[in-house]
Amino acid sequence: MLKANVGSYTSSNAFEAGKTAGVKATEGLGKPKVAFMYSSVNYDQDELIKGAKEAMNGVPIIGNTSFTGIITPEGFITGDCFVGIMAMDDDMTVGVAGVPKMNDAVSTGSEAARRALENAGRTDSPDYFYMVAPPGEEEFYLKGITGVIGRVPFFGGSAADNSISGEWKLFTDTGSFADGVAVAFFYTGKTFANKFTGAYRETAKAGVVTKVIGNRVLAEIDGVPALEKYAQWSGKDVKDLQGMNLLGASICAPIGVKDRLGDLVAIRHPMNGNEDNTMNLGNNVAVNTAVIYMEGSADELIASTGKTLNELKEKLGTDAGAYHLVHCGGRRAGIDNRIDEAVKEIKEAAGNVPFIAEFTFGEYGYEQDGINTCGGLMLSFTGFSK
Repeated sequence: MLKANVGSYTSSNAFEAGKTAGVKATEGLGKPKVAFMYSSVNYDQDELIKGAKEAMNGVPIIGNTSFTGIITPEGFITGDCFVGIMAMDDDMTVGVAGVPKMNDAVSTGSEAARRALENAGRTDSPDYFYMVAPPGEEEFYLKGITGVIGRVPFFGGSAADNSISGEWKLFTDTGSFADGVAVAFFYTGKTFANKFTGAYRETAKAGVVTKVIGNRVLAEIDGVPALEKYAQWSGKDVKDLQGMNLLGASICAPIGVKDRLGDLVAIRHPMNGNEDNTMNLGNNVAVNTAVIYMEGSADELIASTGKTLNELKEKLGTDAGAYHLVHCGGRRAGIDNRIDEAVKEIKEAAGNVPFIAEFTFGEYGYEQDGINTCGGLMLSFTGFSK
């Protein structure tokens, strides 16, 4: 039977924090197979890892820095320094590997996959996997991993800091780094489920992408400069959406791309309104695909946490042993000082099942019969059966 524990600590001493959280997370467990760890950017992450390793005695660790805090059964844990660890013990094999960026993201993803297979002592594809990368090239790291193991369901999120200034780190028990990818490959016969959603309302406002610069600069929609089209849809003045103003203005009104079966709308967060009326997005878009104007209030963002976790429980279809919850940092900013309302939603839906929630700058998940997808302003909630 799967058993999980969650430990957290808020000491400014990185080693002490990692060790204390690690002791709490492993209490009552035999030999955990993996530990998810999420922390404040203000720590020396390598010292934090050393402390956690000493407490957990060889348990593979994977995780990243989280935007402003984490949520555990104890509540919202925040402050200048915080760390949370969820350790999982079950009859399963987990191979963890982290690789700092090499020549390009695709080859780095491939190398991470090969190392994770080696660390798991397996040559076959895992049942599912977890991924963490920095914001920017998530889709290409995923492409490299998929090239090695094929199409396997995944979940995870992008490392975050508190100010979108690039202070984020991702890590395994071998150390931390700012750019690259880390994965955990899971081999188990037990049920796993992921609910991946933006939980926004789809509007009738949509257009065809007619020009993209690179992968993430949306230049034109229906032949119109993208920022102008977005301003028309939102009823705002273009000038009020320029620069980083767009980031906050679009939290409750992002755009989305629908998958080929219509089962999932992956959210694309407009990040920056450029002087030429193009706009930077948080994920890739492609020419000749449609983008949809989405809407959602702060009340809906809060309510969506409990609703999504309840939907995950239905999807899992059996008693859960643990929940891993990826919550977008942008949504967290939109909720702002009402975060305790979201905590209440999550705790009520989780019941007595251990969980840990992180706040990310990119979310990853999948829908049945679709393909693995990266998005922003989304929830990627995962359940592991007992």
